[in-house]
Amino acid sequence: MAAPVIETCHIACCANRTPNVVSWGRGGTIAFGTCTSVALYDPQERRVVAVLNGHTGRVNTVQWIHREDCAPESHLVSGGSDNRLIVWEVQNGTFIQSVECKGHTGAVCAVDAIYLEDSKVLVASSASDSTVRLWLLDGAKEAECLHTLSFGNSFMMDVSLALLPGSKVPILACGGDNSQVDLYVLSNGELQKSMSLQGHEDWVRGVTWASLGGELLLASCSQDCLIRVWRLCAKSGTDAHTEDDHTIIKMKEDVFEVREKDVSSSVFAVTLETVLAGHENWVYGVHWQPPVYKGGELQQPLSLLSASMDKTMIIWAPEEGSGVWVEQVRVGEVGGNTLGFYGCQMSPDGSMIAAHAFHGALHLWCKDQDEKGQWRPGVVISGHFNAVQDLSWDPEGEFILSVGSDQTTRLFTPWRKQDDKQATWHEISRPQIHGYDMQCLAMVGRFQFVSGADEKVLRVFQAPRNFVENFANISGTSKEKLLTSSDAANLPEGASTPALGLSNKAVFQGDLAHKSNEGEFNSVSDQYQSESYFNPLIMTEPPPEDHLLQNTLWPEVQKLYGHGFEMFCLASDSGRALVASACKASKAEHAGVLLWSTATWRQLQTLPCHTLTVTQMAFSLDAQLLLAVSRDRTWSLWRRNPPTAESPEPRFSLHAHTEKDTAVHSRIIWSCDWSPDSKYFVTSSRDKKVIVWGPCGSEDSDAPLSPEIKPCSSILDVGDSATAVAFCPTLCSDNSFLLAVGLESGRILLYRWSPDLGSAGGNDWKHCGGTDISQSHALTVKRLRWRPRAGRAGRENQEDGASEGEREEESSWVQLASASADHSVKIFNINKRAL
Repeated sequence: MAAPVIETCHIACCANRTPNVVSWGRGGTIAFGTCTSVALYDPQERRVVAVLNGHTGRVNTVQWIHREDCAPESHLVSGGSDNRLIVWEVQNGTFIQSVECKGHTGAVCAVDAIYLEDSKVLVASSASDSTVRLWLLDGAKEAECLHTLSFGNSFMMDVSLALLPGSKVPILACGGDNSQVDLYVLSNGELQKSMSLQGHEDWVRGVTWASLGGELLLASCSQDCLIRVWRLCAKSGTDAHTEDDHTIIKMKEDVFEVREKDVSSSVFAVTLETVLAGHENWVYGVHWQPPVYKGGELQQPLSLLSASMDKTMIIWAPEEGSGVWVEQVRVGEVGGNTLGFYGCQMSPDGSMIAAHAFHGALHLWCKDQDEKGQWRPGVVISGHFNAVQDLSWDPEGEFILSVGSDQTTRLFTPWRKQDDKQATWHEISRPQIHGYDMQCLAMVGRFQFVSGADEKVLRVFQAPRNFVENFANISGTSKEKLLTSSDAANLPEGASTPALGLSNKAVFQGDLAHKSNEGEFNSVSDQYQSESYFNPLIMTEPPPEDHLLQNTLWPEVQKLYGHGFEMFCLASDSGRALVASACKASKAEHAGVLLWSTATWRQLQTLPCHTLTVTQMAFSLDAQLLLAVSRDRTWSLWRRNPPTAESPEPRFSLHAHTEKDTAVHSRIIWSCDWSPDSKYFVTSSRDKKVIVWGPCGSEDSDAPLSPEIKPCSSILDVGDSATAVAFCPTLCSDNSFLLAVGLESGRILLYRWSPDLGSAGGNDWKHCGGTDISQSHALTVKRLRWRPRAGRAGRENQEDGASEGEREEESSWVQLASASADHSVKIFNINKRAL
């Protein structure tokens, strides 16, 4: 079988900021909504195994459709802000979109589903149009809407379906802003209201049923910080109580009757089982863990998991003997700038619990297998919770930095378990947590970068000693190689963010507070301990979210002032001596490119040419040329002047540019890049065109540059707005260039371009692959970056004992990283032999 051209190596993403968006399946897979997609995450493999693209709006709710036999699910239902529900079905081992439910006129916010007889599926959904709808799926492509409940000015926050005990009659529970739980029974194809359960004093945020033999338990949680558990059971006609004088205290029963066609009516009673008080803030989610039996023996008793905005999760269970519900386990986060948990889920065997937070992060706790059964934070996926705007590989190709509109800068690197040869990627540092949306970054050294945000300032960050030491252990590199003696002496230990500041403040060894035997802090920075949360980490596992927020920041070492508007793009040269920056501009006076020296952080020069925002820049690999492309549909090429005695610092002069009347592109030029030999550059535009320009000479040539730079390729029409483009740094076997083109639709296309064929009839371009629908981004590709050298990151350490054939096989692979408006960073392995 031929090797695939493109393999998905890693997907960094996180859950959307909505309460009902995570669901843990009986097969062990966690499904969660991320932007407009549904991600399927395997917590054992620690990676996203599939992404389901189908919604056109944010996914707000996801639910596995559980089977009665507790087997792995074959159906998944999701609802989104596109007012639609999609049912996904497994076929040949992969999920496909099987049924669509259209009818809501507002965003779908909650969904639940159960199987009926004859493999039919009953789905309940709640939306912001103040309605709850019931759908029947019986194999058709579109679902039938059985009934619509309208709640006027009220909204239902959650819905839950179950079958009444001893019958096939569905019962629906709805909880919403009317502070009560409404129960409806499906009778004769319509939902009939049975009763309203009173007691909560604020909005009901979650409701969920659990089947317990011949009874049902219903848990409801509310913004009144309380959880109520209700018991529903069938009531026979002989339920007359004949107690003696020793009166038994009984909870009040609410009774309702269900009439079915051709069947005698049944009576059911609902009683309040317990009220659980333990959370100190709104309770957003509840999840049942049904009893687990093995060989007829009870392995895992019934329990209830709850999640709150007080940053805690609690496992509740009835005590043996008394049956009184008590708190058994409490886990959570302390400190940081999180805002609590939106929902919770428990693994099928009860050994892991997960929550998702306001900032999109998943939090995982695992139960120790020893007798004590302590719960400890576990390794889980992480990623941006808003559009990812830019990314960059480190110069050695061992980690990736990305910035996004979620106001964070994140660092991802491969991590290999001791017992596993396969490395998985994880976020090991969050160098910058900002107060502005991030837009761009540029690496200016192995452990230094410049970032730009929606402010007029550029900020420079340097890795602290704690990060470098941890990275040395993770990558298998000696600390001495990464840290020179001069660096080591000056590096701070870490960084923290002052309570009222935007800048990360360096924390040195002397600033770290240590407690004396009497419990008093004995360092000079005791008085600042309230705002300095940094604690050095020794990473034996990828860090959980609370450590990423507090203990992995990088200190800010410089601010660069000079731009008049929000930052838009950055570029650094191969020698890491220069940084070029540009900001948003609607006039020529603001559209100039600024050049900075990384040695002094002084502004060296302003390069005026464009009249609107410069959208992207790139230095040639030999650092002699700087290319800028702009919203004004033109590009400019700047040449480095030889140093003189009067001007030893680098100076650039305009060498070539296109005018509006001579420009080939007719729309915004979004992206540009240089060929690895510095002879050619490529531009991509909203007009769907990709063009290679040149020749521009090379570092080996002393010949003067041609003053006229023309298209040296045929015009490639990629069929969609080309928002990102990148040249692979290694050539193909026939010495042609490999290019990746990212589209507004989210697809990434691969092309080979042969300069020897010129622009003869378009034969110089050869389409050689692209991402399929499961690999593609759901929204615009914002940035593409090839790994600066051949091979796959994280596999170099294995090459020491590899055979020559294995080394050659590894060198045939290249890696491509992409950033997208769909909140994700993806890394692809590309086999050049298969092109």
